[in-house]
Amino acid sequence: MSLLSLTPPQIHSHAHFSPTPFPMSILRRFNLNPTNHRLRHRLATLSAAVRQDTTVWTPAPLSEIEPAAESLFHVSIDVSDSPDLATSHTRAGQYLQLKVGDSPKPSFLAIASPPKLAIKLGVFEFLVKSVVGSTAEALCGLKKGDVVELSPVMGNGFDISRIDPPEKFGTVLVFATGSGISPIRSLIESGFDAGKRSDVRLFYGARNLKRMAYQERFEDWESSGVKIVPVLSQADDSWTGESGFVQAAYTRAKELSNPSSTGAVLCGQKQMTEEITSILVADGVSAEKILKNF
Repeated sequence: MSLLSLTPPQIHSHAHFSPTPFPMSILRRFNLNPTNHRLRHRLATLSAAVRQDTTVWTPAPLSEIEPAAESLFHVSIDVSDSPDLATSHTRAGQYLQLKVGDSPKPSFLAIASPPKLAIKLGVFEFLVKSVVGSTAEALCGLKKGDVVELSPVMGNGFDISRIDPPEKFGTVLVFATGSGISPIRSLIESGFDAGKRSDVRLFYGARNLKRMAYQERFEDWESSGVKIVPVLSQADDSWTGESGFVQAAYTRAKELSNPSSTGAVLCGQKQMTEEITSILVADGVSAEKILKNF
């Protein structure tokens, strides 16, 4: 993925800087000034390394890996021997870190499967974008049975309680681009009473159909009450559906009858999430009802 819409810079973008984790007595002993910019940077780096070392890593084998779309792979990891890890996935939109071998930098991956799948079958499923030189690329080059390491499940996921009950929030607009569809799949398949809502639309953007994962699931998603609106940014001449970026497709299709009873769920490319948020808020949708998974 690529977190898949959830890259480390996004995850940590709201963190507050703590000047130093080291006691002032130690700094004074070595005549170090914690206000020095270069020193602060080195201490922060060391502190991050210390925090990284405290992460509990669980080894787990790959149970399946296969192409999902161009540059995207379905990856299933067997966590049946780690029930505490499996049951810690409680909400769509959560993610974890994954290490491959001696790779120095783990990847952040959104869990694509619904929480109930981990409990029932003992697996986590991911949609992983292979990026050259990344841990994700190394992961996509593995085979069934190879062992990776997983961190504990992280994040609060999508807080659907903010757009409940469904009778009150009849309209839910869902936006995803590229591998950002991963946690959206988890949301749809874990259920958020889409069938009880009057208007649930998923604007799903990709470069072309070859890069659009989960097309085989569209029929089931629609039967659950989610209308799929594929949007291709580089479609060929045979494409008759929506084209361009999802924010433009939504602007053309708006049909927003009651902003006060509208919720939204966003995951994907940063510019898309920022622009869609601005458009929805300008249209009267409460920012509190626009859900993101980080």
